[in-house]
Amino acid sequence: MALASAATDSPIQTTSETNDNNLQTFFVLHKASSRKSEKRSTGTGKTRRRIDLSPSSPKKTDKSEAERAEEWDERRYEHLRMEAFELVWSRIDLTIKDVLRGINTNVLNEIHSWVCESFNAIKSFGTLGFAEATRSFPIVAAATCKRLFTGLILTKNMEFVDDLLTFEELGLSLRSHGCHVANLSSMDFSAKNGIGGCLRGFLRQFLTTTLDAADISILASWYREQDNHDSPVVVIIDDMERCCGSVLSDFILMLSEWVLKIPIIILMGVSTTLDAPRNILPSNVLQRLCPSKFILGSPAERMDAVVEAVLVKQCSGFSVGHRAAVFLRNYFLNQDGTLTSFIRALKIACAQHFSMEPLSFILGDLLVEEKQKGEKICLLPEVILKHASQLPSYVRNQMADQTAKSLVHGFSELKRLQKCWSIVVLCLYEAGKCNKIRLLDLLCEALDPDLYISRASNNHVELDKDSGLGMASDRCKRRKYSTFQKGGIISQIVRKVRDLPAVMLYQLLKSWENITVDILEIHEKLKELQSVLRFEDGKLKQNVDDISKRHSSWSPLNIEKDSKAINEKAATLLDCLVRDYLRPMECIPLHEIVCFKNVEKLQLALIGDPRRRIQVDLLEFYKILQCSCCSKSGNVLLPSMHDTSVMYTLAQEHGDLINLHDWFQSFKTVVLQPSTKGKHKSKQSPLSKKRKHKYESENKSEASIQARFCRAVTELQITGLLRMPSRRRPDCVQRVAFGL
Repeated sequence: MALASAATDSPIQTTSETNDNNLQTFFVLHKASSRKSEKRSTGTGKTRRRIDLSPSSPKKTDKSEAERAEEWDERRYEHLRMEAFELVWSRIDLTIKDVLRGINTNVLNEIHSWVCESFNAIKSFGTLGFAEATRSFPIVAAATCKRLFTGLILTKNMEFVDDLLTFEELGLSLRSHGCHVANLSSMDFSAKNGIGGCLRGFLRQFLTTTLDAADISILASWYREQDNHDSPVVVIIDDMERCCGSVLSDFILMLSEWVLKIPIIILMGVSTTLDAPRNILPSNVLQRLCPSKFILGSPAERMDAVVEAVLVKQCSGFSVGHRAAVFLRNYFLNQDGTLTSFIRALKIACAQHFSMEPLSFILGDLLVEEKQKGEKICLLPEVILKHASQLPSYVRNQMADQTAKSLVHGFSELKRLQKCWSIVVLCLYEAGKCNKIRLLDLLCEALDPDLYISRASNNHVELDKDSGLGMASDRCKRRKYSTFQKGGIISQIVRKVRDLPAVMLYQLLKSWENITVDILEIHEKLKELQSVLRFEDGKLKQNVDDISKRHSSWSPLNIEKDSKAINEKAATLLDCLVRDYLRPMECIPLHEIVCFKNVEKLQLALIGDPRRRIQVDLLEFYKILQCSCCSKSGNVLLPSMHDTSVMYTLAQEHGDLINLHDWFQSFKTVVLQPSTKGKHKSKQSPLSKKRKHKYESENKSEASIQARFCRAVTELQITGLLRMPSRRRPDCVQRVAFGL
């Protein structure tokens, strides 16, 4: 009751009046003072209530209802954005899994064929009877019968996290073909668990009962029961180079002794070289292995395949801006260099886009519309029109007719330009494979709006669409191509096309034909170029009859000159595609709805700046605690503030070193500030009682103040803002972070 009355009487309570055992009482007093201040501001609370009931109150009521309706709409659209994110990311995630599965399909089929051949080879040594096969000891046989068929799978990954899905797919693929599969990780082959722990983990994947003792003879009995003996037992070890060598050696020796009873085949992942088993296993163990080699797709191939499906072909409609793409590439290269980290960063970017952009839920509608092949967005609410009219790209392109019809047309144009951009990037990538150009690097350059603007500004002479590729005209000869003038990946690719051999050029044009089949205007230009070519006897020849029909001024030249002319035409066509269709997403109206560009938010989410965030939270704690009186106090420290915030604010007055005694005295002065209400309560008390009460309260609160001080210093040390006293300076702490 005393605590409640004190909380009601004074808005700010001194520390001497609180209970010493409760170090957080001032939080309760702080909240009570905020409620008190609302009632007692400007004298009485009744006057404010009479104002609320005045004739002007209906307007306020109408305004509040409008605000509530707007808040409901915001919650509704927030729910739609969340649904759109789940739909878009599920499409991206499914596409990534399909792409990675497709890359390893050939290798997985090859491994399955090898497993079948190895199983038949083991069975060729002879078939054991049931009694002999279920005995609790191995069969004495020749050394050639004790060799384990071992498949070494080269992953080429620095970090194993990218191979988790690969080995999971490998296990599922072998199980689908009837094999008994056990997936073991490198943690199962640890020196702490030994061979017993490894064997228990191995048996646990086949036997339903819990085993007290690890005995492989139990697995031999299980293999002969319930028609299990018609399929091989495949053991998949994800990363043999991380296994304990002694435990892995004992495991292989044990399996080799039982291979006639249990036809076991081993698959081991290797991340560095195929000679890694020689560095881990002793010679007597290596003699028990019959190795075969399999090579998975390289990490660069996987990355290019994922980037092509997700960011170039834009399977979900979601895309990233130039700066975001550069950040994702640098994050991939500078962090752990794994595809998993890249996918995680892409997912965070996608989530932030849907949380920040009000109209991002339209991307989900566009995705559903594409799936259903119908016009779903025919009538758009006024809220969408209002937000769309405020988009910078909408205003910049002077789309004044703010109607639903104009927006629908804008979305269809956005999708068309996206498609054209994707096709040109894929054509460039096909041509750049000769120089081993990575698609992620090409993507960053193709998304650069500055390069697009510079190409557009240098393009003074437009090529007539109806004139075809007649490069004999003087106008085209005098033309300076922007891609030739600019340095970078695109210019390298265009120059490479001019120097390609005839056979490679023919194959490149064939691949372009498959890529551009969906865009008629681009496909017709390619067909026109192919119409003047002829491929016979492994050589590319020029169709002289067709050329004479088109341009009678041309005369037949030798094969070398004809080849150079054809290469020049192909390079000219590629330059034309770059100039006319390589329009980055950030230069298209309404791109904010589908394109993520906020690199700062993504960087904070992935890399973060926790120390700066902690400093801001300590100095602006009232925003988190929803405190009104402390926010109005300015730079004046109050005893009701959080102890750690008070300590850190006082630390700003010091340099590298902070004297603990001075710091404590400053903290004590802030905590023991006299309350303005306390003076009225004791105005008629005798002087002797005032001094006695003052000394007693100080003696009582000294221990609690020291405890609060020590706890605040410890919190600052844990958060990385302070370094505790050393033997050299036991009376000082050192500041670690300065400024914001």
